[in-house]
Amino acid sequence: MSLKNYVITRILLAAPMIFILLALIFLVLRIIPGDPVLAILGGKAPKEVIEQKRHELGLDKPIIVQFFDYIGDLLKGDLGKSTLTGRPVWEEIKERFPATLELTLFAFIVAVLIGIFWGSFAAYKRDSGVDIGARMFSMVMYAVPVFWFGLMMQYIFGVILRWLPVGGRLSPTMNLKVITGIYSIDALFTGNWEALKDVFEHLLLPGLTLGLVISSVFVRMVRNNTVLTLAQDFVKAARARGLKERVVLFRYALKNALVPIFTMMGLQFALLLGGAVLTETTFSWPGLGSYLVMKIRYRDFPAIQGTVVFFALIVVVISILVDVINALIDPRVRY
Repeated sequence: MSLKNYVITRILLAAPMIFILLALIFLVLRIIPGDPVLAILGGKAPKEVIEQKRHELGLDKPIIVQFFDYIGDLLKGDLGKSTLTGRPVWEEIKERFPATLELTLFAFIVAVLIGIFWGSFAAYKRDSGVDIGARMFSMVMYAVPVFWFGLMMQYIFGVILRWLPVGGRLSPTMNLKVITGIYSIDALFTGNWEALKDVFEHLLLPGLTLGLVISSVFVRMVRNNTVLTLAQDFVKAARARGLKERVVLFRYALKNALVPIFTMMGLQFALLLGGAVLTETTFSWPGLGSYLVMKIRYRDFPAIQGTVVFFALIVVVISILVDVINALIDPRVRY
């Protein structure tokens, strides 16, 4: 199968996958305890008002009718309106997504840098203190709950040392012209260096928290793949030619070891976008993660469903892009 046909097949297979996911979310939301109307109006609202609101939201229709009405709107590109705010769900997602993207990018850069350099160096210094430390780090950080680690980071660096803010994206007194919604880029575009410093200070704690936790996976995978690659014949041949160990490690061993890891990194980035819920909630980060938690609390069905669909599309798109790039950089890959 050619790469073009493979991409087309993946896109066609993604549609039923998203449909099944949406159907499950739609069903689960309606069978779990809780009434979105009561969550909005409160339990003391008159019965007539409650019934009128339920009719306005279409919740008095049979579930199967509600489902196909929603699918019909979705096929038109309409994610519906929030039952809590009355605003289009897509508009709210667009407002929140830049914050999640900024946090994810920062955390991903931290994770990749730690994973590649520490993992490769641990493989080079196999069974040394550096290697043992890398393996212990990956095991401990992989097991640590991200919300607990975030609370500890807040307590140490925000409460005890008072070095960094413990929540939010920007200080209330700071003025910043918003262009893209990614505050660090907006500060660079406008040359607002004071705001850039403030944005970085707010980004540091949540970004390091999420990045350090995710780096545990990268450290272990880079270390293990590099150890296997260092035992290959082409590496032994490079050493036999008298090349320096640094050249052998980075130009030959690490370059080949990263090919299978690249796929995992790309998928991990996609999962990071949807998995920053606990980190955003811990640090009061106004992204899609905290948005989803708030909407679940108020049983805002359209907003929850729209956010899940949005995350699912991102995962599909990134996974396809990773496969395409992997095929381009590794001629051995065939579909």
